[in-house]
Amino acid sequence: MLTTNQTSQGTITAVAANFLYSLLFLFGLLLQPLSGTQVASWRVLTMFFSLVLLVSVLKQWQHIFDYLKTLKNAKEWFLFILPTPILGAQIWIFMWAPVNGLGLEVTLGYFLYPMIMIVVGRFFYNEDMSLLQWAAIVCAGLGIAYDIFEYGAISWATLFVCLGYPPYYLLRRKLAVPPITGLISDLVLLLPVVLVALYMNGGFEVAITNHKLWYLLPLLGIISTAAMSLTMVASQKLPVSLFGTLCYLEPIFLFIFSIAILDRNLHDGGSMLMYSMIFVALLIMIADSALGYTARKREDRLHGYNEPQVGSFPPRRRLKNRRIKGVLIAHRFRQIKKYQQKIDKMTRKIEALHLD
Repeated sequence: MLTTNQTSQGTITAVAANFLYSLLFLFGLLLQPLSGTQVASWRVLTMFFSLVLLVSVLKQWQHIFDYLKTLKNAKEWFLFILPTPILGAQIWIFMWAPVNGLGLEVTLGYFLYPMIMIVVGRFFYNEDMSLLQWAAIVCAGLGIAYDIFEYGAISWATLFVCLGYPPYYLLRRKLAVPPITGLISDLVLLLPVVLVALYMNGGFEVAITNHKLWYLLPLLGIISTAAMSLTMVASQKLPVSLFGTLCYLEPIFLFIFSIAILDRNLHDGGSMLMYSMIFVALLIMIADSALGYTARKREDRLHGYNEPQVGSFPPRRRLKNRRIKGVLIAHRFRQIKKYQQKIDKMTRKIEALHLD
């Protein structure tokens, strides 16, 4: 049962996690003279070590290995690896844009991204859309249409973010990849790329010769680890709908940082009408999520149970049973493969006898 204290703790934790993720947006400025691409490469490197530490502390390696054993053929491995370049590109633009004057445009992409995902869910998975969700989509669409009509285009950085993530999640969902398994696999695959990039563009040399980077780069990893850890804690303490609603805080923080710290002018990213329409759409989405949470909470109370939580990591009391189950499944796969090899060998012998 979720208590009021748990919900309060989860809310505070979720707010802190979104704030820390937003702070990473500014690290490109702190890490100068590193270029935006070099900062993105260091982000992947520090994220990798941070996630390895987090997974080790939470003892989740067995779950990752058990999932990887379920990938049986080249097609499944291809679909598993295919989203990795998409995530790499998104990490790159997240760290590159603020350094190159496109922070506000990327922020707008994060505002539009949840709405794009709702449209994807409607047309790819036949999920129902509420009246408020339709209103939010239409509102944001009118704002974007106005800017395209008035100025002839919308920033490529905005489209890069809001249209880049949906294919990533569609491919991950197709194979039902657990979030942590997918993320650590992506980082492992990106690791050789960023190491070569840092070597070729002098990223290692700049980090070695600039003393402030000796503590800022580890700090980048610490903040990444803290943000991921707080997200996991919040996901276990909060109901799904409330946790999803609080995720809208990140683009709001990004917008505030872009105006207040990156010193961007509102007109640099688009017209005031487009901003207004997108903000109205965001408020409608938040209201829809809040109403949905209230309605489900009332219904759950009538039925005597609470809404399920987001299960990024299973509770510790179930880790042992899950690990035993994973080992048994892996053993079963090995036994099936062994018997299949024997059957194939006998089949070949029978075919050879027929030929004789």
